[in-house]
Amino acid sequence: MSSYNINTGNQLITTGKPLVMGILNATPDSFFEGSRCMTENLIENRIKQIIDEGGSIIDIGAYSSRPDAQHIDTKEEWRRLETALRILRDQYPDVITSVDTFRSEIAKRAVEEYGVNMINDISGGEMDRSMFATIGELKVPYIMMHMKGTPQTKQQHCDYNDLFQDIALYFSGKIEQLRELGVNDIIIDPGFGFSKTLEQNYELLAKLEHFSIFEHPILVGVSRKSMIYKLLGIKPEEALNGTSVIHTVALRKGADILRVHDVKEAVQCVEITEMIKRY
Repeated sequence: MSSYNINTGNQLITTGKPLVMGILNATPDSFFEGSRCMTENLIENRIKQIIDEGGSIIDIGAYSSRPDAQHIDTKEEWRRLETALRILRDQYPDVITSVDTFRSEIAKRAVEEYGVNMINDISGGEMDRSMFATIGELKVPYIMMHMKGTPQTKQQHCDYNDLFQDIALYFSGKIEQLRELGVNDIIIDPGFGFSKTLEQNYELLAKLEHFSIFEHPILVGVSRKSMIYKLLGIKPEEALNGTSVIHTVALRKGADILRVHDVKEAVQCVEITEMIKRY
């Protein structure tokens, strides 16, 4: 498995050992109710939990991407984000922080005003045509996810000629655009649960190692998603075991970063799979 260096500006992090990114949802309507942090106390507790359980990165999102979530404007997204960013920077200034947004204006403010280390864009620049240029100016790592349509329409766009080839072509073109803008630290996220049927999600997982052709870190975000709970006929609250199974498979297939709700359990998956690699 390849190891990558990611330059976050003030720190150089390596994926020699896969990293765990803990989710902090500053939203009232994320699909997993247990991840919602809408008060200062809940935000503080969540940050501490992620750090104490071994998370390397905290990913803060304020716009729920589930299909039936309420659309919010830029002002409301920033209002939700700013509280979490202020607490994080006041209390944990050295923690590597990512902001989950598809809006270039939000990305710019987060980096310039709060020193956010990377941007996580579910739309790969499709929902804000200024995003790539903004990332080029900010010089921060960029997590680029595959999705067709919008969070509200994504599941209406699950048609592919060839699932892996179509997604690979998507990444190939966008990586070239970003490199032309001077963006070198690119992380690719195949977009589990976004514009994919349940079966397509598992096909994508089975072929995950093929994304190594891009020679960029691979992020996997499957935590408690419908590909798990719908397959097993359970609720998101019951999907931790299934999540750990998929995390283990993904790590064996080359995942460099796991984006998760349950940090402790994901760190345990990393420890076990790293032990197996020794032999």
